[in-house]
Amino acid sequence: MNADEADFRRRFPEYAVTRAIDDLRRTEYRRLDQLGHTYLDYTGGSVYAESQLREHLELLSRGVFGNPHSGNPASLAMTELVELARATVLTYFRACADDYVVVFTPNATGALRLVGEGYPFAGDSCCLLSVDNHNSVNGVREFARRHGSEVRYAPLTIPDLRLDEAALLQELEKPYAGPKLLAYPAQSNFSGVAHSLGWVREAQRRGWDVLLDAAAFAPTNVLDLSACQADFVSLSFYKLFGYPTGIGCLIARKPALARLRRPWFSGGTITFSSVRALAGGTDGYYLTPGASGFEDGTVNYLSVPAVAIGLRWLDSIGVDLIHTRVRALTAWLLEELQSLRHTNRRSVVQVYGPRDTRNRGATIALNLVDPAGTPWDCWEIERLANARNLSLRSGCHCNPGAREVALGCEQSEMEACFAGKDEQSYSEFVRHIQPSVRGVVRVSFGLASTFHDAQRFVAFAREFVDRPAVA
Repeated sequence: MNADEADFRRRFPEYAVTRAIDDLRRTEYRRLDQLGHTYLDYTGGSVYAESQLREHLELLSRGVFGNPHSGNPASLAMTELVELARATVLTYFRACADDYVVVFTPNATGALRLVGEGYPFAGDSCCLLSVDNHNSVNGVREFARRHGSEVRYAPLTIPDLRLDEAALLQELEKPYAGPKLLAYPAQSNFSGVAHSLGWVREAQRRGWDVLLDAAAFAPTNVLDLSACQADFVSLSFYKLFGYPTGIGCLIARKPALARLRRPWFSGGTITFSSVRALAGGTDGYYLTPGASGFEDGTVNYLSVPAVAIGLRWLDSIGVDLIHTRVRALTAWLLEELQSLRHTNRRSVVQVYGPRDTRNRGATIALNLVDPAGTPWDCWEIERLANARNLSLRSGCHCNPGAREVALGCEQSEMEACFAGKDEQSYSEFVRHIQPSVRGVVRVSFGLASTFHDAQRFVAFAREFVDRPAVA
């Protein structure tokens, strides 16, 4: 144990309770240290444990599993595993099976699309979004616009990048005769801000349906749907435990799901359809009730059992334990980065969003700044980090609203970027917006993070003390 780690453990004694994760790092996640890899992109995707792969392989190797849309033995065996996975998801998120249903999707984006395309938007409706939203949530606005619904954005405060509570409450109080949908993230994938889950109940009391994006929140926090009864919750499982990719889910309250109207039908979503009946004036199909009516085609059925395996794995570690660990690492990293100074006493690091761990997760958005106050290009920082086998992420992180507020992008500046875009080629459009394409560096902790990961990033940041930014 070096002096920095000893000091860290003295300042954050709760970290000692999480020592079981150090044992897992040496066994289940040993490839990270064997390869000398510092992984700091857990908000982009978690890492998988070796035992997850072994258990999934063993399951597949001892059975014969087929497409679940049948009654043959292989199909029935798979159907049983799919339904077990649904039940495991509900149990993990403390959602009562009488109240909620799990729809498997390709990812969180697929879950959001189901809500957007099926929600009963109309001319007297409203789609209220947080400025802090992943683009997959922002995209829901296009379904609302096509139905003539009003689209509104709830603003953020500066510099913390939190939802402006007074402004949000004002938006929720506005009268709309038609259906109303509020969509916001439980935790920002950009800044790590943990937005209050209490807004779910506040919105519902005022007649709103609530779409909660939990993709960045669930990996390191308890999401209890018996307490926070959001109407729709979107998730990607690789964000929670790394494997499998290509599968997410929509957890929906049954009454809310019943209000969605599918714009089409497909294999797997119908009980029966007819070609000839359509000519007789009927719609010629019967949509399967519940989750199956929303699972287009065939679900990724061989991967679905790995979801149950992954959730059991997380349960065995304890998400509270993971939360305790990443909170301590985040607090230490924030303090260390903000203490870095050039010789002229200017800050080396600009943090965007909360500067401490109050109501925030383990995601930190930042830029490195030279002695003259010039930010380093975030993609150059990523390139330099790559050379040190350090995985972080640079860009706007599919969250344009939070980026624009954090970096002070003006509305007129952004409007100008899209003026006449339809008369330009793609390359011309890219050249036109290039001056406004500024991003940030994002580092994030997760279930296999250790102090040494945080320490290595601080050592990397120290290399920029008194170093002029590359033009």
